[in-house]
Amino acid sequence: MEALRAFFGEFDIWQVLSSFVFLIAIIDPFGNIPVTIAIEKKGIKIHALNVCVASLIILLVFLFLGEWILRLFGVQIEYFAIAGGFVIFLMALEMILDITIFQNDKLDGDLSNASSLVPLAFPMYAGPGAFTALLAITAEYSIGNLCISLLLCMIVLYLVLIGTHWLTKYLGQTSLYIIRKFFGIIVLAISCKLMFGNLAAVF
Repeated sequence: MEALRAFFGEFDIWQVLSSFVFLIAIIDPFGNIPVTIAIEKKGIKIHALNVCVASLIILLVFLFLGEWILRLFGVQIEYFAIAGGFVIFLMALEMILDITIFQNDKLDGDLSNASSLVPLAFPMYAGPGAFTALLAITAEYSIGNLCISLLLCMIVLYLVLIGTHWLTKYLGQTSLYIIRKFFGIIVLAISCKLMFGNLAAVF
């Protein structure tokens, strides 16, 4: 009971909203719509609920164990936040400038024999970018608020996955492109906040 009281006592609507916008921009369900469609065209049936549940579990495990892993290697969370902010800064440049900085490994073989959990749940939605973002912002956001933000992100991801073809048809590629740019600018601003805010804390 005390743990639950402490968990909900940390609730801050502004933390939830700001971390939600940041994380949904990193997970980027709208920007990954073309990838989702391409996977379906290969004959893979995407189970939206399974993908979202798997992504949520992976991210929650990393959220709770990530700081312990850092302590194991003797790295302070502030230093990781600075490094993570730099990585997220590069990801934001990709979104804004339409350039490729990070090269993703492609799966070999016939994807029709693979589950939609790979590569959708991991590494697309619950991948290195989301891991880095989560650990970086634990320096500024409470765990409870981040859990709520992740849940909200998975709800949005679920709606996007089940409505992929509808969104493509009625919003169009141009609208999706503008949404990606908008989120890119938000991610860029938050990455600068992470880097410079934690630099000030360190020095």
